[in-house]
Amino acid sequence: MDALGRIDLNLLVTLQALLAEKHVTRAALRLHKSQPAVSHSLAQLRAHFNDPLLVRRGGQMTLTAHAEALKQPLDDALTSLNGLLSAPDFDPALERRRFRLSLSDYSSRIVLPPLVRHIRRNACGMDLAISQATRETMLAQLIDGELDLALGIFPEVPEGVRVQDLFSERFVCLADKAALPEKGDLSLTDWLQRPHVTLAMRPDATDEIERTLASLGLHRRLAVALPHWGAAVDLLAGTDLVLTVASRAVGPMRRHKTLRKFNPPLELPKFSYQQAWHVRREPDRAHRWLREAVFTCMQALP
Repeated sequence: MDALGRIDLNLLVTLQALLAEKHVTRAALRLHKSQPAVSHSLAQLRAHFNDPLLVRRGGQMTLTAHAEALKQPLDDALTSLNGLLSAPDFDPALERRRFRLSLSDYSSRIVLPPLVRHIRRNACGMDLAISQATRETMLAQLIDGELDLALGIFPEVPEGVRVQDLFSERFVCLADKAALPEKGDLSLTDWLQRPHVTLAMRPDATDEIERTLASLGLHRRLAVALPHWGAAVDLLAGTDLVLTVASRAVGPMRRHKTLRKFNPPLELPKFSYQQAWHVRREPDRAHRWLREAVFTCMQALP
């Protein structure tokens, strides 16, 4: 108890962030503090523990052996203390927060309408700021603390990022009816020979379709590459273009009377649409409520 009285408990919270992030700037973002303030706290912690805690090796910051030994006991202690001091109830209706989300126009159209309705009914003090980025950028922004939640397809995630499946998706094809056989759909040979529209934030990005084709030694011509899901469908009428896309991106076919929807002529894997967040957000009850709201809204999809 004497040792506890000799240290400011706020320093232990800063230490936890530094040990998790291994980076002063990211720890400052996590704590909503300035970088100089966290640097000053690090100097105090080094003096208290008589150990540098964070050292630079090979161009990046790493933990000393003493710092590594502190991580788990510190996490356990602060988790217990947080549970002891936290308010017994969380009321989303009283929360005043702004959350930063990143999603494509595809997921904006599917996720945002039911989510915003849910928030306006139950947590009208919560605000959303939406951005759009590549998968790699979203993961980097989660790690750096620039994002609260990312929605997309995350087959591989770095350490510290958690994902949750929201719904299962499959690929379908779309093309102008006049450019398709009167009876039946395109064969694999014809499909490969057609010019294709692909959806990607970067023109040179490799998606699940390209990886499947590459594994089979096949190749298709990508005549148009663009990041806008909604605009992609509008490109097809009056052309020989083929679009292979997530089924929910198409919407009701009555909106596309000159187009035909058909199954791809090869087996493409189904995939899970997911939400991703950094583990540092898990103790945040408002963030947990938001994640649960996203999941609940997506489970209600037809």
